[in-house]
Amino acid sequence: MTVRRSSRRQIHLAAHFPGVNSTTVWADPRSRSQIAFSSFEQLARTAERGLFDFFFLAEGLRLREHKGRIHDLDVVGRPESLTVLNALAAVTERIGLAATVNATFNEPYELARRLATLDHLSGGRAAWNVVTSSDAFTGENFRRGGYLDRADRYTRAAEFVDVARELWDSWTPDGLPRPFAHRGQHFDIAGEFTVPRSPQGHPVVIQAGDSGEGREFAARTADVIFTRHGTLEDGRAFYADVKGRLAKYGREPDDLKIMPGVSVVLGDTAAEAQERAAEIRRQQVSPQNAILALEQLWGTDLSSYDPDGPFPDFDPVPDPTLTQGRTRRGDTVALAEKWRSLSRDKGLSIRQTVIEASARQSFIGTPEAVAADLETFVRQDAADGFILVPHLTPGGLDEFVDRVVPLLQERRAFRTEYRGATLRSHLGLPDPAWQG
Repeated sequence: MTVRRSSRRQIHLAAHFPGVNSTTVWADPRSRSQIAFSSFEQLARTAERGLFDFFFLAEGLRLREHKGRIHDLDVVGRPESLTVLNALAAVTERIGLAATVNATFNEPYELARRLATLDHLSGGRAAWNVVTSSDAFTGENFRRGGYLDRADRYTRAAEFVDVARELWDSWTPDGLPRPFAHRGQHFDIAGEFTVPRSPQGHPVVIQAGDSGEGREFAARTADVIFTRHGTLEDGRAFYADVKGRLAKYGREPDDLKIMPGVSVVLGDTAAEAQERAAEIRRQQVSPQNAILALEQLWGTDLSSYDPDGPFPDFDPVPDPTLTQGRTRRGDTVALAEKWRSLSRDKGLSIRQTVIEASARQSFIGTPEAVAADLETFVRQDAADGFILVPHLTPGGLDEFVDRVVPLLQERRAFRTEYRGATLRSHLGLPDPAWQG
């Protein structure tokens, strides 16, 4: 499918507050707390100064474990997203506020109420990133360990979003409540919703995922899809595939914004930027983290292996108890062979291979080159915009906002002011019709 667009369509930008993962360079003295409100406030204010569409928080419902011990990158914890965003609503004015909330371990009535409340308190800036889980390890925190088959996670999520929208529509646009009732496979509820229709009607729905199930769910349900792809060609293929799924749901191409997560590394010269990017990746993938990544893929203890040495010569033997609380990698044997082939072809060690294979799609170069590359991705239908994932918290966006955003504005590829008050207006999404 070819999606035709004006060559001057605007780029959408969002900021992701890094969760507990290998993105953040903790050894950098500029990295600060992931708990203190000042960190969230600084990053959100910087994104708003840069006229970003929204500020995006991850979620973690259990501290991950590896070989029976708490995963090193989880010891900092992660606060509950909607609580943080409600506080940010008071210290920001225009930027959207997006929370990742799990559709498996929550209930529609309560979550719809919390999201509608954020939408009211923020003046129409709320968004919900819908994620799912079939992880029994996480489920133990909710006394639901293993209760949901993996095949059912998206059917429950789709019905969850449908019920939330029924609840948001149970108040008329002129402020009259009406009883609701829903009878479905996963939910059987009836009553009256306590929160009037909010400024956006429905908070924006985001979906994160690249699988076939995830793409179909996004085409049916989402306003934004948070994805990843490494090259312009991969991005164009993903873009065409997802946009091509919309018509069967009665939707137009612009009804769903595709925004991959990316990193940006700047330098005064191309060589300086590449050198900085290489150093950041070395900091993100320490020798210890390289072996940990290998163990997660191979499913076995590889602590005797040298991170600067060669790969194991045997195939993965997955042990589901070795690493708890992480998304499974799919075909581990095929992925392991891909990594070994990369190592053989380029003469890379374990650590060097993990650095290259696990790198998030990055835009690396001078501010002028990065601005041009971002615009090229959007012009050539590889994305509608980007969700920036900085390697420093909370100051990781400052350089991009100061040096790249003005160049995008000069190229007429990015807004020079917010023209609307709601997140839907920032994204160019239509207001949902009331389904009374």
